[in-house]
Amino acid sequence: MKILLIEDDAHIARFLLNGFQQEGCTVTHTVNGVDGLHEASTESYDVIILDLMLPLKTGFEVLEQYRGQGYTTPIIILSAKHSVEERVVGLKAGADDYLVKPFAFPELLARCQSLFRRGKQSSPQSYELKYYDLTLDLMKHSLVRAGKAIALNQREFLLMKLLLENPEVVLSKTAILEQVWGHQFDPQTNVVDVLVCRLRSKVDKGFDKPLIHTLRGVGYVLKS
Repeated sequence: MKILLIEDDAHIARFLLNGFQQEGCTVTHTVNGVDGLHEASTESYDVIILDLMLPLKTGFEVLEQYRGQGYTTPIIILSAKHSVEERVVGLKAGADDYLVKPFAFPELLARCQSLFRRGKQSSPQSYELKYYDLTLDLMKHSLVRAGKAIALNQREFLLMKLLLENPEVVLSKTAILEQVWGHQFDPQTNVVDVLVCRLRSKVDKGFDKPLIHTLRGVGYVLKS
């Protein structure tokens, strides 16, 4: 389970990070509403845990703006505000659950797991792969970066798909050869280097932040 934690209380954040990591979850932590909204809007998460009393932008503002952009990722509000009115406001603003501080970690974990299962059961199959400002439409075979359409041939599409399916994972030449060409080549062949170079020129050229990186002697990785 991939979780985004938007919480400015350092003690609570450490407690939750340790707990979720022990459960095998991947957690990204931000400490204010501006960074939290940016992270939620540019990365894919299974559940977002959102504090209400945040600096720069309140939890309610994050929630309203995030839902206003059309995102449907399940959100659990954490708040010291325990009145019925506050809970109703949070749920009406688009939260899926509301947990009052102080709380027991096992209960929060169970609620996250419940929302995660519900989302897997109810959400339609996704035909898009996203990372940072890249979106690959698997049905249309189209790639867009930051609103700019990028034309790909079949090999480039297959490589882009492989990288987006494994973001921030180093892929060896052998793995790319097997997945993109469908059979093994001599690992010393330069066909992977040529293809990566061609794809990189399309995906990274003209943008401030390169996304396709080479780890010499190891392989290639998609990371921001």
